Amino acid sequence: MNAPQQCTVRIDDIVLQACLWGVPKPDRPTIVLMHESLGGLALWRDFPAQLSARLGCAVVAYDRYGFGHSAARHDRLSADFIATEARPWLAAVLQQLELAKVVLFGHSVGGGMAISAAPQLPRQVVAVITESAQAFVEERTLQGIRAARDNFADPAQVLRLAKYHGNDLQKARWVLDAWIDTWLDPGFADWSLDAALACVQCPILALHGDRDEFGSLAHPHRIAGPTGEVGAARECLVLSQCGHVPHREQPEQVLQAVSDFLQRRVWGCSSLRV
Repeated sequence: MNAPQQCTVRIDDIVLQACLWGVPKPDRPTIVLMHESLGGLALWRDFPAQLSARLGCAVVAYDRYGFGHSAARHDRLSADFIATEARPWLAAVLQQLELAKVVLFGHSVGGGMAISAAPQLPRQVVAVITESAQAFVEERTLQGIRAARDNFADPAQVLRLAKYHGNDLQKARWVLDAWIDTWLDPGFADWSLDAALACVQCPILALHGDRDEFGSLAHPHRIAGPTGEVGAARECLVLSQCGHVPHREQPEQVLQAVSDFLQRRVWGCSSLRV
């Protein structure tokens, strides 16, 4: 597999790191990967290359502000951080990489960001795929975060996390605190994707493992709606014997599901030509 092209995106004096696999095509939207709360470019591993090769399209992944090799940050995340990822950050990635039509693929909180971004960027986002996304604040999610907090009390675990964030311990601790403090804040308890979901006009595929330790099947069912059937505008696929990271645990099943969904709902659509 060819090495990805390294890209940088600048928003004022803030620099985001991105990578591009493949070459964007006018008749096949680029897939943009949005990572989870502790993740970044490096934690996608070889999945972007596999996705690009399987689908015959370009794939972009980027480190969000504060993560990976993007600029460090020291502030506290706002309660609306999921909705505000679309602007200015994602919008700047799409503009500066000249991506006219995209499919957003978001893992965990990245899935919530993808859903929230679709109605904010309706001319560019032609479909959304969520993987292990949270649609509301569930006690199961909070239990998983509390367990992770206890695990990260071990300094060796923080050091391991830092490997994916520029080997920067200070940045790793910010990433960890941003995740834990935001989700466990009582002021965040009423957050949900309901308002964003009501405004999404493009097709959605919600993937979820039946053993996801950070969320029950109530999440993909809420994202996909009451039917969630194959062929509907909003589909739900539950992966058997699978946890929170399906693209690592069951990559072939995820690649096939994404390929089938895009074949049905996106590829060949005349409105994608720019």
